[in-house]
Amino acid sequence: MDQPLPPGLYIVATPIGNLGDMTARAADTLRRVDYILAEDKRVSAKLLAHVGAKAPMTAYHDHSDERLRERILSDLGSKAVALVSDAGTPLISDPGYKLVRAARQAGHAIYTLPGPCAAIAALTLAGLPTDRFLFLGFLPAKAKARADAITEVASIRASLVLYETGPRLGDTLGALNATLGDREVAVVRELTKLHEECVNGTLSELASRYGELAPKGEIVIVVAPPSKPEGASSAQIDSALDEALSRLSPSRAAAEVAELLGLPRKQVYARAIEKLG
Repeated sequence: MDQPLPPGLYIVATPIGNLGDMTARAADTLRRVDYILAEDKRVSAKLLAHVGAKAPMTAYHDHSDERLRERILSDLGSKAVALVSDAGTPLISDPGYKLVRAARQAGHAIYTLPGPCAAIAALTLAGLPTDRFLFLGFLPAKAKARADAITEVASIRASLVLYETGPRLGDTLGALNATLGDREVAVVRELTKLHEECVNGTLSELASRYGELAPKGEIVIVVAPPSKPEGASSAQIDSALDEALSRLSPSRAAAEVAELLGLPRKQVYARAIEKLG
């Protein structure tokens, strides 16, 4: 018979498709905890049956109220409680960070059991730079909010990783192209499953492809970083500064424009002060 675990919160990563990716430690933990917090109990029930875990489940998701979180916190001093999402690593575009933060503040033990994560798996397949990347989760559904979110990260010199659904894929790729320009991109679909695929191209090419036919399955988009500017003209610097200074302090505007145009920050800041003077 499995021995009980020390009390605390166990953050357990689960497979994103292939059940063979379940780690031995994760399976053992799910068999030994007192109960399991699941995003969707129907989804997690299949996994628990696969590993032979019989612990009861409690639904815990974005809409769970404060009273449930308080009840869980009161249990952590004497019980081992596992947190799982529908697939992958909990808290990565899934609920849970408020519980982890509250548990830490209350002094409870917290253990993480690393494993599958769709964002990281997609990066390994995309063939795009991985030395710096920014995870965006799901972009907003409404066009204006989505465009604003893309604009916020347009100048960041890192690969962008985001999740998307099939019906929204074409529109999202088009919105990325409209703001970022025609960068390289990879659309990674059905990771670790039978029909796993990685399609590479440019944002305009794949926006056209998926605008005509929405794919099925769970999707990760990986967008390449912006290319290094070859050298900005004085007019380009002034234009970028005028826009940035309309909403930021001179210091922050200079930092943003320097990053965007690949220029020394001191040079841009000096020009910003000159313009304001």
